[in-house]
Amino acid sequence: MQLFLRICFIALLMNSFVSVGANNTIPVEHFSKDLAYSQIKISPGGEFLAFVSKVEGKKNLYILDLKSYKIISGISFTGNGQVGDYVWANNERIVVEKQYLRGWSAHPEYRGELMAMNSDGSHQRYLVGYLGEMQTGSAIRKSTPLRGTSYILDSLPDDSNHILVVTYPWRIVKEPKTVVYRVNIHSGIRKRVAGSPSKMGRYLTDHQGNVRIVISTDDYIHQSIHIREKRGEKWKPLPLQNTTLQDVTPWSFDKSGKHAFIAASESGGPKGIYKLNLATGATEKVFQDNEVSPTNVWVDDFTKEVFAIELEAGYPSYAFVDSQSRNSKKLKSLLATFPNSQVHLVSTSKDNKRSIAFVWSDKNPGQYYLYDENKGKLTFLFAQRGWILADQMSETKPIKFKARDGITLHGYLTLPKGKEAKNLPLVVMPHGGPHGPRDYWRFDADSQLLASRGIAVLKVNFRGSGGYGRKFEVAGYRQWGNAIQHDIIDATRYVIQSGYADEKNMCIMGASFGGYSALQSAIIEPELFKCAVGVVGVYDLPLMFKEGDVADHKSGRNYLSQVLGTDQQELSAFSPSYNIDKLKAPVLIVHGGEDERAPIEQAESLIKSLKAAEHSYKYMLLESEGHGFYQEKHRTEYYKTVLAFLDEHLKL
Repeated sequence: MQLFLRICFIALLMNSFVSVGANNTIPVEHFSKDLAYSQIKISPGGEFLAFVSKVEGKKNLYILDLKSYKIISGISFTGNGQVGDYVWANNERIVVEKQYLRGWSAHPEYRGELMAMNSDGSHQRYLVGYLGEMQTGSAIRKSTPLRGTSYILDSLPDDSNHILVVTYPWRIVKEPKTVVYRVNIHSGIRKRVAGSPSKMGRYLTDHQGNVRIVISTDDYIHQSIHIREKRGEKWKPLPLQNTTLQDVTPWSFDKSGKHAFIAASESGGPKGIYKLNLATGATEKVFQDNEVSPTNVWVDDFTKEVFAIELEAGYPSYAFVDSQSRNSKKLKSLLATFPNSQVHLVSTSKDNKRSIAFVWSDKNPGQYYLYDENKGKLTFLFAQRGWILADQMSETKPIKFKARDGITLHGYLTLPKGKEAKNLPLVVMPHGGPHGPRDYWRFDADSQLLASRGIAVLKVNFRGSGGYGRKFEVAGYRQWGNAIQHDIIDATRYVIQSGYADEKNMCIMGASFGGYSALQSAIIEPELFKCAVGVVGVYDLPLMFKEGDVADHKSGRNYLSQVLGTDQQELSAFSPSYNIDKLKAPVLIVHGGEDERAPIEQAESLIKSLKAAEHSYKYMLLESEGHGFYQEKHRTEYYKTVLAFLDEHLKL
């Protein structure tokens, strides 16, 4: 074991170094390389540190003794197994998800299995999963198979022997009623403690670990809220007095246990934070921003109290619910220590005296620090990408403008370092989704790679994006090929008019819905872009109802009907595959052969139309990849292909 750990640690240290090109151009590998360190969490007692790092393409977990700063144990699964998410279940025991790298696909697959191990590597066992534990040969009760996908719901900080898991049972119904179990972290023996009254239930536990709130749905559109008392009686519905509140997300209970903090959108506006009375359904607004919904609501790991609300209209910022709490004071101090950066308190010891701070910015991919309150000391731990030098990276600045119909839109513009911010070559990069995701101010490898080659990069949170309220998101429904693309085009014209970009030297590229947008925007404005790059994109909207994992589920089909509509003529009119005659830009198509979200049939539909029209295109197929590129070597190959294509069509 010790020899194995030393070898692995040397390997992951070697992962931190990449040689710089002789011509001072930052190598492509700097941007495609896997994170050296991630998922860093301190033990409840503050004695140990756990972190995840990839070795030979697989994620391993390591335990570091904070006294000696030596690795004392780790988890590395054999075969195609690797570490997923994990929690410290108590100061000595850790519970880990086991993922699998499928033989025909590079993307990890989670089958609901949880493993447990002590911090010193002892007492490893299979805790939860479909395999269970053999019952023969012993009278001792053992854990039985659990046929479902299980996730850790609550580590139960005040119970050193159990955790709560939520399980999505494997049944004929693809969106089942979920179940919560209390699981013994030593034996794997479990007890059912709750089940959702409707499908796809999401739960919230109180400060004592009692399952008290569930939000679920029967029609996959409308939510229902149910509550119960601490003793675990039957669920009872809790209608909200304010019937204009939608998209409710529960975050935490208050100290009394009589109220819960929820995020919700009122009358379609940006989400606010409300205090929900569990006896009456009355709500009291605690905080709301006029422009954006909270990016995150920060809850203490152990007291489970909300202490900060993170926002990002342009640059990230915080609103403090309790400005005098220990976490709030600590966060304010760290923000002052790292100007022009954002700080997250990602993990804290139970006594709150030791914390892990993650510091990042548009130029800094992220660094982890240990903050010791007793010593008043901040110690550097790890850099996620130690080979990236922040002073070589390019600035990303927020932008804000009006679309053609007067709606206010936000976006981000990355300007290449060392070049005058005037008449630059530009790549427009729409995000995926489109409903739910949005772009943020942060380090982005794609943007920084292009900027390192002298190209400005534009991202826009078009209507339909998440983070700006229900009304803004719904404004993008049935507008995939129309108003959303107009927003992207208007953002491009805003950057041109502001003098940043050369209107005769621009391309557009994106992934998933962004790949769709790259083609669709270039069809709507055929003279605007010199080239278009579609990555794991959808190009044939009628096909979305027949192929892919969205169409496999009733909720997915309901979603498609709601956001796309069912008018076949309109769907075809908004599909690049049916409108190649309007396209002038040469095209690069990049797709994963095992993509389940945008299956390979989408790329094949577009290629068939391009061939029929004798339109210029290039095609890159990564057969073992899915909806995004998991393997480092594939990302490198992809980046080099994109750079060569842009170099062919842009003046750099």
